[in-house]
Amino acid sequence: MSDAHHHDDSSQQEAPAPRAVRWSHSHVFDPATRAAEEGTRVVTWITLFMMVIEIVGGLLFNSMSLLADGLHMSSHALAIGLAAFAYAAARKHASDVRFAFGTWKIEVLAGFSSAIFLLVIAFMMLVGSVERMVSPQSIAYREALIVAVIGLVVNLVCAVVLNRAALAGHGHDHGHSHGEHHDLNLKAAYIHVLADAATSLLAIVALLGGWKYGWDWLDPAMGVLGAVLILRWAKGILVETGRVLLDREMDHPVVEDIRSTLAKHFGAESRVQDLHVWRVGRRSYACVISMSSRDQSLTPDRVREALAGLANVAHATVEINPAR
Repeated sequence: MSDAHHHDDSSQQEAPAPRAVRWSHSHVFDPATRAAEEGTRVVTWITLFMMVIEIVGGLLFNSMSLLADGLHMSSHALAIGLAAFAYAAARKHASDVRFAFGTWKIEVLAGFSSAIFLLVIAFMMLVGSVERMVSPQSIAYREALIVAVIGLVVNLVCAVVLNRAALAGHGHDHGHSHGEHHDLNLKAAYIHVLADAATSLLAIVALLGGWKYGWDWLDPAMGVLGAVLILRWAKGILVETGRVLLDREMDHPVVEDIRSTLAKHFGAESRVQDLHVWRVGRRSYACVISMSSRDQSLTPDRVREALAGLANVAHATVEINPAR
């Protein structure tokens, strides 16, 4: 934890240093991951290419599962493109002082938006599949099957690209106390690719069943199953990203780490009056601590020194009040 990331708010401080020195510090709590940015950009172009092929194939061969796969791939192209844009924007504005706690939440917001896209396309898949159940139509199974297999292969390639990007970023996560440091923006993009792969696989199963055994009902049924699967994944991303965007972090283990550390060092004569903790990066948390103490020698510097062993705490504002 760098001392450059902390403010002092206490009447017990020494005379302030010149403003340019005392208050000047970096708010780049979570440096941009170039591998993730490049990976999402590559996958966006691949997805756009395959989206066009599947939509055209679904229309030509009259396959609902194939058309649904292509349509929901369009949301993936938009969402993964948004992920790439978010990385670029976060990197571009990383040093912009108007972002009080850095630009990492641009990436989280992109992940949240991706989950919304998943919900919309899942609804479209449900509606289209139910319509096909009510009004069955003939399907050119062989041609549709070829396109679906190509789609699955492309999705697997995209998954490999994003997985490599994740592994490249994971190399920076070692040595931290809590394991919930995954890149939510990259995770959302990865879920989109997995959802695409799953629907491609379901489309293949449906087309084989219809072609070999005449199970025409299997095509729309697989569309419904794919939509339900996507809804479950979208819910998970919404919960994770929503928690960060709403600063709902007071149940995170780092909060108890802060409390126990302060109690260990200052518990006899001091107590925590107020504590607020929120996330400012994949591995970084900021906090505001208000303490009351009978120890007149207690200063914010001593509190920061006690917290220095907590690698997750990147920014702390400390207030010391005399005990009454």
